[in-house]
Amino acid sequence: MKQILKKLLPIVLLSLMICDTVWAARIKDLSSIKGVRGNQLIGFGLVIGLAGTGDSATNVFFSIQSVYNMLKKMGVTIPSTQVESLKFKNVATVMVTAELPSFARQGDRIDVTVSSVGDSKSLQGGTLLMTPLKGPDSSTYGVAQGPLSIGGFEVAGGGGNVQKKHLTVGRVVNGALIERELPHEFNAKAELIFALKKTDFTTAKRISQAINSELKDESAFVIDGRTIRVEVPNFYKNNSSEFVSRIEKLEVEPDTIARVIVDERTGTVVMGENVRISTVAVAHGALFIQIKEEPVAVQPPPLAEGGQTAILPRTRVAVEEGEDKLLVVPKGASLGDIVNGLNAIGVTPRDLISILQAIKASGALHAELVII
Repeated sequence: MKQILKKLLPIVLLSLMICDTVWAARIKDLSSIKGVRGNQLIGFGLVIGLAGTGDSATNVFFSIQSVYNMLKKMGVTIPSTQVESLKFKNVATVMVTAELPSFARQGDRIDVTVSSVGDSKSLQGGTLLMTPLKGPDSSTYGVAQGPLSIGGFEVAGGGGNVQKKHLTVGRVVNGALIERELPHEFNAKAELIFALKKTDFTTAKRISQAINSELKDESAFVIDGRTIRVEVPNFYKNNSSEFVSRIEKLEVEPDTIARVIVDERTGTVVMGENVRISTVAVAHGALFIQIKEEPVAVQPPPLAEGGQTAILPRTRVAVEEGEDKLLVVPKGASLGDIVNGLNAIGVTPRDLISILQAIKASGALHAELVII
């Protein structure tokens, strides 16, 4: 058996090389407007039409109770003494979740996600029955119903089975109908609050400057590193929607924190454009260890009484140390300089992780090192 410790797993180094050209992003891609968001909906329902892969009556007692309540609402009378004897293998209890988009109107349709609650083996081929979708205030905002799309399958035979993806979670595309709207007086707002998706004072200042430059007025103010308050001009009074459409398409150059992301499990290293390193010397040498098992069979002497053949273990260990190379990284070196220099001395992604950790410990790496 051979174990070469140099390469335990195939490793891929991902280096994001950002060119000198600065690319701006739209305000709508960097921030969101306070109050303009979706709302979560949830419901409990039944999926029918399964090919014997539904909940078992012995383990999921509430599945039978749910079917009984549904049949009772449909006018089907079942004696209470026979409820426990009911067995349905083509029915599964599920939780239905969805997101009510902002400004959704009555009659709009949204997608829903259906997840098994009991011990159903598969929802493939099932149909979701009418399920009320409720919000955090316990009010019903929509109703979901329709055939499920699983996106996977399972094929079984006498000697085994093959399964692709999860079979207990599915979706119903446009399966929910909005029945109730959320009250929203957006056009009557006198001011708007823009919240950055990532906190950064420099980006917030640039957004406020871009808005003020567009409006030729001091209407945008930085509240903190994540919030910009914008006063709606009188020209757009009672028409904030049109004002937002003018503002959100403005382009701003976002500022980012110098950060290095390291995933030790996969050997992936991602470095941003602003990563800088002070003058530092890096010496790196490779170590190869080869372990080989060569068991030897030992037999007893001829005509020996009670002798048995024995297997004696024998291990050979070979150690080889590669040639050390020294790399001097000048002060203020950029991402491209770092990658090119380390590649020149034959550094692998796995070795790069250790080198970056050592450079960070020495204080020469001027970036946040995040290990995930």
